[in-house]
Amino acid sequence: MRSMQSATQFQTQSPNSKLTLVEVGVPPAAQTVGVSAAWRKLLKQAEMAAPYLQVAAIEGEHGTGKTTLARYLFNRSPLAESSFQRRDAREWLATDGDPATLAGFTYLDRVDLLAPPGQGLLLGVLKALQDRPPGRAVVLASSQTSLRQMAGQGLLMPDLAFRLSAIRFAIPPLRQRREDVAPLAQALLDRICNRYQQRPVVLGPGALARLLQHNWPGNVRELASVLETALLEASNGVIQAKDLALPTEAESRQDIPAATQADNLTLDGVIRHHVQYVLDLNRGNKLRAARQLSISRSTLYRILGNENFLKN
Repeated sequence: MRSMQSATQFQTQSPNSKLTLVEVGVPPAAQTVGVSAAWRKLLKQAEMAAPYLQVAAIEGEHGTGKTTLARYLFNRSPLAESSFQRRDAREWLATDGDPATLAGFTYLDRVDLLAPPGQGLLLGVLKALQDRPPGRAVVLASSQTSLRQMAGQGLLMPDLAFRLSAIRFAIPPLRQRREDVAPLAQALLDRICNRYQQRPVVLGPGALARLLQHNWPGNVRELASVLETALLEASNGVIQAKDLALPTEAESRQDIPAATQADNLTLDGVIRHHVQYVLDLNRGNKLRAARQLSISRSTLYRILGNENFLKN
């Protein structure tokens, strides 16, 4: 398998530490590892579509590996010898979104955050692209939510949503493919050990069980972060459950707000509390909160109001 990322290296050494930090390209095996039926199906779809891509969407929660899949598609496309450009969709449209100069493989991050003017600009780019011979330019768009659902909720121009998602790759969250946790964890550990020039480290039986119990809201990115922290805590080349910076079941229950633990709390209250929590995470931005919850803004307003929204 061809390398999915060019290797760049630099070293820093500390006289008080045995660790030598070496930044290297991510090994392909660590990028595409997975044994679940959902992951294998996704890679098969990518291999079939890559030679013919012109416009496509990659959808998935944060940390699921959207950029990884984009590079996987790039390496199997006719443009594999050209450049891979990863750009924020808003910044790219403001500076370089000229259809006449579009060439190579362009991966646009977070098209779901485009405001209506930006959506119109991107639609114009796609319309111009369809009139050009295939094989000269590819546009991949990433989104944390379903573009078609956004169109149905009035958050995205329907024509733009359908053009982007005519070919669509939906990456399932890690909690829906737990079979991938063990092989992913070991592949990530190998990558981290290689970066720190450490001898191989393995997961102890208790550690693997603990990883399988966790729900992984941050997906593969969270898994990599937890394992890197654990590597620095481990001894004798084995990561134990105590080395993993994950909440215990008791701590997880304590993290649940008191309002949601009450036995007599209504369903209205539980939903309203969760919506308010997501809104707080988005610093009060109702549009982003609605997108994250996959609901319309009018529904968001209704939930946060005093009315009994379940009866509406």
